[in-house]
Amino acid sequence: MIGMIVAITARDLKLAMRRQADIVSVLFFFIIVASLFPLGIGPEPQLLKKLAPGVLWVGALLATMLSLPRLFADDYRDGTLEQLVLAPQPLGLTVIGKVIAHWLVSGLPLALLAPVLGIQFDLEMDALFILTVSLLIGTPALSGIGAIGAALTLGLRGGGVLVSLLVLPLYIPVLIFGAGAVDATVTGMGAEAHLSILGALAIAGVFFAPWATAAALRISLE
Repeated sequence: MIGMIVAITARDLKLAMRRQADIVSVLFFFIIVASLFPLGIGPEPQLLKKLAPGVLWVGALLATMLSLPRLFADDYRDGTLEQLVLAPQPLGLTVIGKVIAHWLVSGLPLALLAPVLGIQFDLEMDALFILTVSLLIGTPALSGIGAIGAALTLGLRGGGVLVSLLVLPLYIPVLIFGAGAVDATVTGMGAEAHLSILGALAIAGVFFAPWATAAALRISLE
């Protein structure tokens, strides 16, 4: 089982490296969104600190959504997805591997880039650290939940817009507790409770959502 997940993850990572423009576009989108807010709001430090958690988390959330339509689309077009569905291994394991690969090429770079962008919001070091930790914990949940929407809209015209409509309501808890962890640190409160809930959402997103995604893929392929 672990070998199946590792093989699918390695395969998707190799394919992603051949389409590096997609990875760069996600990162540039995050940089642009996070950088425009300080320019538009002004240099007031207290206001920037107050807005920073929500702005950075919303930017990361929207950037993650950019790559969701391609999660299964390429395999669907060339027939690989049908072969994976017919394979003797459970389809959920395949989805877990694809979710992990999606996080490695989208969520992880965003989490590592976020502290650099957080400096322009005048965040302290402890807030930058919690921002990074919250994104490292929360973005796997975004990838797992987003996989369900990507599977449900597979092969549909205008699927990218439909993915957004489907997954945004499910993303709200992750956004609330992710931004809340940073905001609690900025205001001097502990972020442990928010991070614990984020961890639970990440576990559900990575290990439970793929089975719902597998069912959605079978429905889309019928």
